Amino acid sequence: MDNNGWIRYPAFNSSSGPFTMDNWLKICLLVVFAVATTGNEEATPAKLLFSKQILNKYLVEGMDIVIKYSLFNVGGTAALDVQVADNTFGPQDFEVVGGQLKVTIDRIAPGSNATHVVVIRPSKFGYFNFTAAEVTYLPSENAAEALVGLSSEPGQGAIVPFKEYDRKFSPHLLDWLSFAVMSMPSLVLPFALWFSSKSKYEAVLTQKKDK
Repeated sequence: MDNNGWIRYPAFNSSSGPFTMDNWLKICLLVVFAVATTGNEEATPAKLLFSKQILNKYLVEGMDIVIKYSLFNVGGTAALDVQVADNTFGPQDFEVVGGQLKVTIDRIAPGSNATHVVVIRPSKFGYFNFTAAEVTYLPSENAAEALVGLSSEPGQGAIVPFKEYDRKFSPHLLDWLSFAVMSMPSLVLPFALWFSSKSKYEAVLTQKKDK
């Protein structure tokens, strides 16, 4: 307190203590530099993982086979103009009954996936080697050249004849019906003889009782 009765507080000194003006200026510069550095970082280009799967448990001549293609983008930017092509199923061996073996996907965002399903029908039996499909795509909007990749390979599979599959798994309703028709005479004839004898015996008993 001074002579006039006022209470005097110590003045704030900006050059003392841990948070001086110079330190605050340095912190602000570091924050601005970090933000500028983060903004200038380029995202990683798109990268697609490609798989090809056969969903059937049995591969049978003349019956549908379901093929599933899965694409997953593990990159930091979207994959553009994605084109999937599978040239492994020739028309002399397979018939396409659902979907297309060549398809285009405009965009696959980073961290997302896309699937495509094709249904084919083999025209003959035997062993067949299911090899990889092909994918091409642009890894970024500024990319001048498309990347080419291959899917996983399901490998070799055996396509069994339809007759063999039908003999093993069919309910054989026609066979059972034929068996029932063929067995009918051997069952009906003894029953008819028994019923005729029974009727005659009952008629004789009735006559005796009447007497």
